[in-house]
Amino acid sequence: MLIKDEIYGVYKLEKVLDELISSKPVQRLKGVHQGGASFLVNEKWNVTRYEHSIGVMLLIRRFGGSVEEQIAGLLHDVSHTAFSHVIDGVLKNEAEDYHEHIFERVVLESEIPAILKRHHINYEHILFDDSQWTLLEQPAPELCADRLDYTLRDMYRYGYISLEEAQNFLGQLTVVDGRIYISDIGAAEWFVKTYYKEVIDFFMDPLNIFANDSLAKVIKKSLEKNLLHLNDLLGQDEEVLVKIKQSGDQEVQRLLEKIDHKVKAEENRLDYDIHFKGKMRLIDPSVLIGSKLIRASKLSEDVKNRGHKAYEKAKEGVYIKIKG
Repeated sequence: MLIKDEIYGVYKLEKVLDELISSKPVQRLKGVHQGGASFLVNEKWNVTRYEHSIGVMLLIRRFGGSVEEQIAGLLHDVSHTAFSHVIDGVLKNEAEDYHEHIFERVVLESEIPAILKRHHINYEHILFDDSQWTLLEQPAPELCADRLDYTLRDMYRYGYISLEEAQNFLGQLTVVDGRIYISDIGAAEWFVKTYYKEVIDFFMDPLNIFANDSLAKVIKKSLEKNLLHLNDLLGQDEEVLVKIKQSGDQEVQRLLEKIDHKVKAEENRLDYDIHFKGKMRLIDPSVLIGSKLIRASKLSEDVKNRGHKAYEKAKEGVYIKIKG
């Protein structure tokens, strides 16, 4: 199977990856937006979990990761519910990891174990122990394929960076002992700047926060009224919206109708409708200088200052006034 990605190019994949990509759990992700409800208020905010999952798999492949780690990368988000992290707002889950709690159940109830078994691959070893996949996941503030892909993909799709910039940056990455590092401080400064565009200019964009907060209220009310059940959220975004609309419940309909492209949202600490404090997201990647790994903030005042500003912003949260 040949697969083409808008950032990483064309790759020929092994049969097992082909079968997993064609499976229902992975195909479902084509209808799950990575930004949650954001696409309802800005049609450009339209990256899907499927695109991200393919991207993570290909990044791992690019960095020399095994087929097993590529499988782990491809499937790492397979348990994301419709509208991704909106469910965490519904359940008041500050760690934003509901999908991780249901991951094993979602995998076991799918055809994934059977596909892997046919290829003589132990699915439990691959999928239920993330700690072994050092290219796929690393704790912040370091880099990993997951963090790299969603940053580059979102920022490229939304027009913050060019394809040339993304590819030039990828050329400055290196792997040491199975972990991804940057080989140039200029590239580190560029990525830190780009990452905080993702975190501050997208994740914390007032309109984005409004959309996710509003849809969380719609879903919460729908669950309380038994118009939806948690398992319904293991479908696609559009399927959940259709079920809510077809319920005929006027209270829920009114809440849903407020989420559209006409809404305006702005920051206003003195007069606000929403105060949002999300998960703390900071980045300070290690840079390989000779044979030494040194934190970018130790080498660059720019990185240090951006990290400080991002920390203060996250700690304070965003105060949002809704207009229209």
